[in-house]
Amino acid sequence: MFKNIEVTQDLLDYIYKHTSSLHPIQKEILEYNKTLGDIQRMQISEPQALFLQFLIKSHNIASCLEIGTFTGFSALSMALALPIDGKLVAMDKDKETTKVAQSFFKKAKMENKISTIVENAEKALKSLIEVNSTFDLVFIDADKGNYVIYFDFALNLVKRNGLIIFDNVLWRGDVAKKNVTDNQTELIRKFNIYIKNDKKTEKTILPIGDGLTICRKL
Repeated sequence: MFKNIEVTQDLLDYIYKHTSSLHPIQKEILEYNKTLGDIQRMQISEPQALFLQFLIKSHNIASCLEIGTFTGFSALSMALALPIDGKLVAMDKDKETTKVAQSFFKKAKMENKISTIVENAEKALKSLIEVNSTFDLVFIDADKGNYVIYFDFALNLVKRNGLIIFDNVLWRGDVAKKNVTDNQTELIRKFNIYIKNDKKTEKTILPIGDGLTICRKL
């Protein structure tokens, strides 16, 4: 029986060195985030960014919605992979980090592809539904306690066969440790069960970064 190899930091570094390179502004965001201390953990990993770009290009995705933008690394990564007329809506409630993200979008000359919404996510998602917005892909990397709510909204916003992707679903591996029972870990476990039992999508979990759940709307 085959087993997965152990993914060490050395192996991750090797993989990163042997895949496509990041855009200069992507690298600049990563360097900026290093100055932010512990909250830099809110960004997705480099392999996740490259995977999202590969997915967008290979599936001919032209429209994306992001819930949880932080300083813009994931949004810019996706926008760079979109076609020239592609569009991405980046949603976050934090005005200051959104300003930082917007500055990077402009520097990368991607402001024509990316529009930002600074608002409570539920309120903003309701507004998008009211105007019949639809997307090929919805990427969610926001407050974990509302993941189930965001999933239900995303089902109404993504097209048939469209993708809904969640970050942090393995929660540093703690979801598989029976002795870890803190509130955040339990929230992720309950969310993973909710997604597993959902009948409107097919789904898989990939151990990239902190874990990505990928759902395809049936």
